Amino acid sequence: MNLSWARLMVKDLDASIKFYEEVVGLPVKDRQPVPGMQIAYLGDDNGLLVLICGDAPHYDKDKEVGNGMALGFVVDSLEEKISLLHENGYETDGVIYDVQSAQFFFAKDPDGYVVQFDKR
Repeated sequence: MNLSWARLMVKDLDASIKFYEEVVGLPVKDRQPVPGMQIAYLGDDNGLLVLICGDAPHYDKDKEVGNGMALGFVVDSLEEKISLLHENGYETDGVIYDVQSAQFFFAKDPDGYVVQFDKR
């Protein structure tokens, strides 16, 4: 089974695009204005990350953004990704976890979504 898409509601579309494009490495495929919203599609044929800014159906604005949601990405070097995050002004605690032969660390995107980076 392959991931088709994931959708995140974001507060600042440009800030989120910058994070997912420059730090995570997902290319922007398309941006579309829709009445009351701006939508950006990032990714490739292996899956899309859909970022939505504005009023979308089935979205409760009273709930905290990022609460309980997490995304995971595989990278070649955890240390290089931590450095890239810090160079671009994003915070991490810098802790690399080693659990059952898996190595990973956590960061947060501009909206507070937890992003886990796993070593290949």
